[in-house]
Amino acid sequence: MDVIGISGSLREGSFNTALLRAAQEMAPGDVKVSIYSLEDIPFYNRDVEREIGFPPPVQAFRDAMGAADAMLIASPEYNFSVTGVLKNAIDWASRMPDSPMNHKLAGLMGAGGGFGTLRAQLHLREILAHNEVEVLLRPTIYIKIRDGGFDDDGELQDERARETIAQLMAALQRRHVERSSP
Repeated sequence: MDVIGISGSLREGSFNTALLRAAQEMAPGDVKVSIYSLEDIPFYNRDVEREIGFPPPVQAFRDAMGAADAMLIASPEYNFSVTGVLKNAIDWASRMPDSPMNHKLAGLMGAGGGFGTLRAQLHLREILAHNEVEVLLRPTIYIKIRDGGFDDDGELQDERARETIAQLMAALQRRHVERSSP
């Protein structure tokens, strides 16, 4: 099973990208998580789409998403919602009718402030509904950065959180198998 890992943060020491690295480590043996950077994706512009189609960084992202069996999105919470960079990438990827997001399977997680990305994930579920993305309900991963759990290098050390990520990866794999069976 191939999973595209998408971080809603561009920060070099991103805790959310660290969650994706933990998912790579905790995934079952036959699940591959490839982390995709959103840093080269330009701002969405319908005029550009009409004139030239998808710019090369956007097409590369859409291709990577299309090749994946599932998405794993880790994002901080900005102003009670997802980050602008994540929403922008989704805006490009969600373009119809041939969106690589259509009916995709997804898992969500995040590290952030006082509510640990709860509101952002709720909003992200609404955004993904546009393309009928099937987002797993459980397990939920809302990590409060202020509670610790990350070492000085920004890597996730909290064993309980790592175990929950392992459970999320196993749940993605199970659901993928269920969806693939006749």
